[in-house]
Amino acid sequence: MKIRKLKSAGEIKKFLEASKTKYVKVALTDIDGILRGKYMHVDKFVKSSKNGFGFCDVIFGWDSNDELYELNVKREELYTGWHSGFPDAKASIVPNSGRINPYEEEVPFFLAELAEGNVCPRGLLKKVLSKMEKEGLMSKSAFEYEFFLFNETPHSIREKKYTGLNNFTPGMYGYSILRNSVHSDLYNELLNLCSAMDMHLEGLHTETGPGVIEAAIMVDDSMNAADKATLFKTFSKVMFQRNNLIANFMAKWSDKYPGQSGHIHVSLQDLDGKSLFSSKKDELPKELYYFLGGLQRYMREFSVLIAPTVNSYKRLCPGAWAPINMTWGIENRTTAFRAIKGDSSSQRIENRLPGADSNPYLALAATLGAGFLGIKEKIKPTNETLGGAYDLNVEKKYQVPKNLGEAANLFKNSEPAKELFGEDFVNHFANTRIWEYKEFQKNRSFLESDAVSPWELKRYFEII
Repeated sequence: MKIRKLKSAGEIKKFLEASKTKYVKVALTDIDGILRGKYMHVDKFVKSSKNGFGFCDVIFGWDSNDELYELNVKREELYTGWHSGFPDAKASIVPNSGRINPYEEEVPFFLAELAEGNVCPRGLLKKVLSKMEKEGLMSKSAFEYEFFLFNETPHSIREKKYTGLNNFTPGMYGYSILRNSVHSDLYNELLNLCSAMDMHLEGLHTETGPGVIEAAIMVDDSMNAADKATLFKTFSKVMFQRNNLIANFMAKWSDKYPGQSGHIHVSLQDLDGKSLFSSKKDELPKELYYFLGGLQRYMREFSVLIAPTVNSYKRLCPGAWAPINMTWGIENRTTAFRAIKGDSSSQRIENRLPGADSNPYLALAATLGAGFLGIKEKIKPTNETLGGAYDLNVEKKYQVPKNLGEAANLFKNSEPAKELFGEDFVNHFANTRIWEYKEFQKNRSFLESDAVSPWELKRYFEII
């Protein structure tokens, strides 16, 4: 039996025994989408796959730089902290998440999630998908990421203080056959890695900018899609660092170049798998129409889930190939929500708001959650945007928040968010983002600037 076919603890045990495995690697994502994990002896892993295991809940009590969220926020609204003693939280192995990393073939890899508790990003997406299923809705999703490559190492970027870095290739060169042919060995190594770990790429090409690459991950059921996006962000970095390169997934690392997106494509089906977003008529089907309405109505309040860092808001500005308002249009890349026409397997909506820095589970939960509320409440969207959306004057309720602080407070005070995601999650996540923004505010010298600051580069360059 292949590792990707495993569905139960019993099947996992048989597989590991047959392959004479000694150790297994297991990980779950923290609030920022960073995979946190460890090696586990096979005997313990087999028991854990059946009964769960304890994982220190500090990974939900610290930021991307391992600083505790204890200061400048309400401790009682945090999931964990010194006030709780940072106990072990019970985690569950996800049986069907197994992979073989080609760089570590003797150590299988599995994802995990919190068995209980309301702050686990994968658990939050599961909650939204469960609510949708109860209403007869299923979904498919796909992620695409832009990232910059540098001829640098984790040591050299720090030694250079993130300035004067060497881009992997010079020039803008979007969709360049020259670049991907000269460096075909590297491109093929990435394609083979993604195939080996079942996160196959639909497309891979250079983007506009020195050393920029865009990778589109193939569509799958929404939970699988989010798993694959999470794995891609980590293991692509692993591959590049093994080649003495650094991959950067910040929303915007430099003021000179466009930002880096993490667009999400979604479609809906009924419980029999029939598309709800396709129609034989020229007009958009009502489910797609109301889904757009929900995105317009709620995405401002949910923005912190798809733009979770201080740096996220440096990308959401005019001229950066990113949306600045909650507009929609058919095949319109200046709007936040792009309706893409096609057949029953391809007609879908693209949420163009998320950056490459977003946590895949949270960004997808926000996208599906907002659209789901639109369908439930039969929210009609505004008129379609024709032409450029950047110069439109829209009401404040359709504007992207100006910064992380504004977005965090909008989310914390959102009753729809509390109803959809749970009050415990909303309070905890909002406070982690308030912490993040206050950490940034300590640096008064560049606080009022729209430029990407040294603080952002130091904080996000490698880890996000």
